[in-house]
Amino acid sequence: MATIKDIAEESGYSISTVSRVLNNDQSLSVPDETREKIYEIAEKLNYRKKTVRLLVKNIAFLYWLTDIEELEDVYFKTMRIEIEKWASKYNIELTTYKISDGIEKIPDNIEGFIAVGMFSDKELDYLRRITTKGVFLDTTPDPNTYDSVRPDLVETTKRTVDFFIEKGHSDIGFIGGTFHNPNTDLDEMDIRERTFRSYMLEKGLMKEQNIFCHRGFSVENGYRLMKEAINKLGDQLPTAFFIAADPIAVGCLQALNEHGIAIPNRVSVISINNISVAKYVSPPLTTFHIDLKEICKNAIELLLEQVSEKRKIVKTLYLGSELIIRKSTN
Repeated sequence: MATIKDIAEESGYSISTVSRVLNNDQSLSVPDETREKIYEIAEKLNYRKKTVRLLVKNIAFLYWLTDIEELEDVYFKTMRIEIEKWASKYNIELTTYKISDGIEKIPDNIEGFIAVGMFSDKELDYLRRITTKGVFLDTTPDPNTYDSVRPDLVETTKRTVDFFIEKGHSDIGFIGGTFHNPNTDLDEMDIRERTFRSYMLEKGLMKEQNIFCHRGFSVENGYRLMKEAINKLGDQLPTAFFIAADPIAVGCLQALNEHGIAIPNRVSVISINNISVAKYVSPPLTTFHIDLKEICKNAIELLLEQVSEKRKIVKTLYLGSELIIRKSTN
């Protein structure tokens, strides 16, 4: 096993200098070239490879969500916390910028960025002018320039439909939010709804009257949409619903319970995210677990590949999900 002495001999630097560099001693004043050479040799000799972390400075965290959006959907709050945690673990200095700051507040000398939220074409143009090193979470706005890591919502949606069909359901509904297009300021169809429509059409089961969507992924939105479905469809209410996200599903369950509609005997419900409250609602929610820890870890590692390892090829990574079966389905 290689030692600090081995690295010192091969690099030509003193044992003290090598030791302080490998331990990220920022009080040590040495050129960046010196640090890079020592790290290269440490990696070459496989010295503590997994624990050597060169400090990565000047990384922007673009958290492009409003405070209300974060409050409505704990998914994004969890994502923010995980990004901050993994950045610290990988010795990355993050500076957070919010949508309220405006894209112009991001300095043109950043080394790279991690981005969460929706960005307009104008904002993407600005980012391209200042750096090509960046990773988007949950979206892929520019697959020719930037990396992205996201859950495979297309496959998850298809798996939900298949699950319901296998359980004997043919009358299946969808309740979800809409995608806000920052370029037009209009609401558009979310990828889950688009996939649901096309896949149900392919199965010969598509019914327009069973789809209810409105902007927002909140509990209140789910409650309102499910009440609308109950009032509009009455006895023709579907026997199963795919809900776009857990907060919406919580509101849907509230509405169903208020109207005395048995879950799952009359209506089965499956959602996405597996937030902490999913196991405590009545009945406990069947939902797909999206591993945000893994998503955020991969995003940080992809950025490091770009910044530290100088990778040029662009990557788009889709992560699968795990169905957690609880009592909202039978």
